[in-house]
Amino acid sequence: MNALYAVRVTHTRTRPRHHALAYRLPYLLLDLDSPPRVAWFSLNRFNLFSLYERDHGDGMAAPNQWVRACLAEAGLADAGARITLMTMPRFLGLGFNPLSLFLCHDAAGELRAVLYEVHNTFGQRHGYLCPVAPGAAMPLRQTAEKHFYVSPFMDMALRYRFTLTLPGSAVGLHIAVEDDQGTVLRATLAGPRRPLTGATLLRTALCHPLLGIKVLAAIHWEALLIWRKGYGVRRRSPAPAMSVTIGEAVPGMSA
Repeated sequence: MNALYAVRVTHTRTRPRHHALAYRLPYLLLDLDSPPRVAWFSLNRFNLFSLYERDHGDGMAAPNQWVRACLAEAGLADAGARITLMTMPRFLGLGFNPLSLFLCHDAAGELRAVLYEVHNTFGQRHGYLCPVAPGAAMPLRQTAEKHFYVSPFMDMALRYRFTLTLPGSAVGLHIAVEDDQGTVLRATLAGPRRPLTGATLLRTALCHPLLGIKVLAAIHWEALLIWRKGYGVRRRSPAPAMSVTIGEAVPGMSA
């Protein structure tokens, strides 16, 4: 179950002016109830790569327990039998992760919900919990209203449309950010699966020697480029009172 994905992340803004970016990053797929024991990776302590539980959820409970509480509150308690997390780890203790995915399965192993956890650069995070209908066609299509401030160049009155190809031999996620006139931004995360071993982690470290600061530095660099193109800056909205927004599945669509 535990694995590494060598993904390519892209963003393409379509309005009011075109702006595109692309970066290669490592993501880990982790069984939160049975985390991996491999060289160069640790849970809640310093290593070449680390997962700190306080970086997810409410920062107090273990993230799998926090997700189970969110599922129960949404009437999806059965979806908490097994939870896997797809996330970018810390590197040498440093890191910033804009998006993580909690994949929530029932006791029969069926995927019942996906929780998209979004972080902003102001130290805040918010989840979008989207149910999965039994027998849903792949890729999954889900949607949620935007309730959390992320970019100073994006309005709040927007909607996310998620299209997710579940982690297997590869993973793929497409996010369309829409307003009443159509799509304003397209974001993708896609890449092949690699075994999660000490050797692959060491090779990843050699390929991404600045990973610990790369994402945050790239966010600010791209923000400067966007600002120079004349994008207006939106005032930061208060964080929503609820830590999770409930989304929905998009019915009647097949792969």
